[in-house]
Amino acid sequence: MRFTNSARYLRYAPAAAVMIAIFVLSSRTGDEMNTWLPWAQRWVPFLTDFNPMHYVAYFGLALTIAFGQGKAALTMSGCIINVAICVIYGITDEWHQSYVPMRSPDASDLLHDFIGAAAAAVLVYLVGNGYRIRRAKNYTS
Repeated sequence: MRFTNSARYLRYAPAAAVMIAIFVLSSRTGDEMNTWLPWAQRWVPFLTDFNPMHYVAYFGLALTIAFGQGKAALTMSGCIINVAICVIYGITDEWHQSYVPMRSPDASDLLHDFIGAAAAAVLVYLVGNGYRIRRAKNYTS
């Protein structure tokens, strides 16, 4: 299916929504986050802090960016661009947290962001290309 230029940009709307969600959650003070932890531990008992959520949030962000990229997400350069966008957003998120009471920027958070984004980009690359290879074999058989 071919998209017009404006429709192509709409494919990035889910990524924008995830970015907004990350920004809103990053705007919460340290005290607010601490009051949410017991609630989150009911669902994820082994959770001792919100650090693992960086993996989840940036995994989701990378998946939505890959959706926006379309077939470009299945190339190595598409993966690199995807992860770069996530890391750059992670840097701005850590900078933003420096202005939130009882929050501070943390390099380990940025590393977790990178790992989550890279895992999603590699997953999209491998699954997408595996599907294309399998489909091509079916056509030649």
